Amino acid sequence: MDFDREEFRRLFPNLAREMESKEHREHRVNITSVRTDAETGEKAASRRFVHYVPDVVDFIRRCDTKEQAEEIVNYLEKRGEISRDYAQKIRKQLCEKGVRSFGSKKEEGYYFKHGTL
Repeated sequence: MDFDREEFRRLFPNLAREMESKEHREHRVNITSVRTDAETGEKAASRRFVHYVPDVVDFIRRCDTKEQAEEIVNYLEKRGEISRDYAQKIRKQLCEKGVRSFGSKKEEGYYFKHGTL
């Protein structure tokens, strides 16, 4: 189906306004491929941890000791990946409640076992 810009605006005024807005340009997602096989596309779309970026709690959940967790917190704070205030809150929770207060230990291969790769 082909539309020129004016016809698209006339038929879909709200969508056209949204697509032309500054906010839309900042949150644009590029499509780099197209799948013609639906089953392959569904498998690719359902990968649970694809592009997942672990946070400080994910790293802490891999630790066995409070000292290991503190080392992670110090490192992420030093790199600017977590704020000083957030690091202090985490340290306080570590001291008062321990490593497992952040969740159960994530075993080796956690993302492979719990993802749908």
